[in-house]
Amino acid sequence: MSVSVEDVRHVADLANLELTAEELPRMAKDLNAVLGYIAQLNELDTSAVEPMAQVGAVLGVKPVQDGETLRRDVLKESIEREAVMAEAPESDGRFFKVPRVIER
Repeated sequence: MSVSVEDVRHVADLANLELTAEELPRMAKDLNAVLGYIAQLNELDTSAVEPMAQVGAVLGVKPVQDGETLRRDVLKESIEREAVMAEAPESDGRFFKVPRVIER
């Protein structure tokens, strides 16, 4: 699989990035190099390699099994909506109002 200049242009457009005509082929080349390296890594047989680190092990948490989670889901009091909205620069009483940032 190869990334074309058109692919880069499309993704840049979706991400609202402005790339120059000179940047498009360079980005395509860079992305293809990354994908090529990943393809090389995928050729390696890692079935006998133990994971180097797991966050749970580092934190001293047992592995998740049978629906267990890393911590208990405990209901806690939260800040009242009215107090939060009173601190907002602009709101409609229920939601924050923010300036529009997407022009399309």
